[in-house]
Amino acid sequence: MARKRKGRDISGWLVVDKPAGLTSTSVVNKVRWALEAKKAGHAGTLDPEATGVLAVALGEATKTVPHITDALKAYSFTVRLGQSTNTDDAEGEVIAESDTRPSDDEIKAALGQFIGDIMQVPPKYSAVKIDGQRAYKLARDGEEFEVEARPLWVEELVMTDRPDPDHVELEMTCGKGGYVRAIARDLGAALGCFGHVVRLRRVWSGPFDAEDGLSLEKIEELARTPALDEYVRPLEEGLADLPQVKCTAEGAAKLRNGNPGTVLPSDVEYGDECWASFDGRAVAIGRYKAGQLHPSRVFNL
Repeated sequence: MARKRKGRDISGWLVVDKPAGLTSTSVVNKVRWALEAKKAGHAGTLDPEATGVLAVALGEATKTVPHITDALKAYSFTVRLGQSTNTDDAEGEVIAESDTRPSDDEIKAALGQFIGDIMQVPPKYSAVKIDGQRAYKLARDGEEFEVEARPLWVEELVMTDRPDPDHVELEMTCGKGGYVRAIARDLGAALGCFGHVVRLRRVWSGPFDAEDGLSLEKIEELARTPALDEYVRPLEEGLADLPQVKCTAEGAAKLRNGNPGTVLPSDVEYGDECWASFDGRAVAIGRYKAGQLHPSRVFNL
């Protein structure tokens, strides 16, 4: 007999402004403990030394995580020019150096090749899987392997500052699966000077902003009190990028049982993915077909 998971049935989102020095998983575990939540997960890993928005889904909101991981995200980061490291960030060992320092105009010109639909090779020290194993584990074990290039949509990549010849500050907006460390590495290669990330912050992810996130100190201060519950945001915020349809009471009952349910007329078109609500609460995600929503995900709220 399966062991019943302990904790509260709490659903929604807690947006954390993640500090440097912690893994995304450890932040999720802290949030789960603080809220005594039965179930929690995050919508997109941040490197341990990265800071910024980490959206933690609770309970039924975990069913909306793919819609946040697929959404656009914005990063602010600093690249150290003149050095390459084995991890493509400041945590690794320097493996190559150059005295070449590009001009501001050369940097701006090089950024264009990383905008739009590009192919990106993730860092070897990353969580991508190679024959069933995480790349970072193979790299730590000294294994020889290649990481295949993956498609990435980069909506914007701009230089925001050049504090000194060795550093350039950039901002990037991109889609799912982008590695800022790979951008730094490849930009350095394109400029003929090498490069790696020394600062990385996720500014926003889908509908969630870092400036609205709670610090871990605040979470620990309010842990296991009703005051922390006040910061839990509605599950529906994770569906902000999907069109919404409203359903009838009868339609909601059918959807909750996993069956197609009638929804009210709206602007969605046949076959569109959308989410249905009743009395303002999410009922299901699915495909709209001829006046009905055919559910793929049902919420037990």
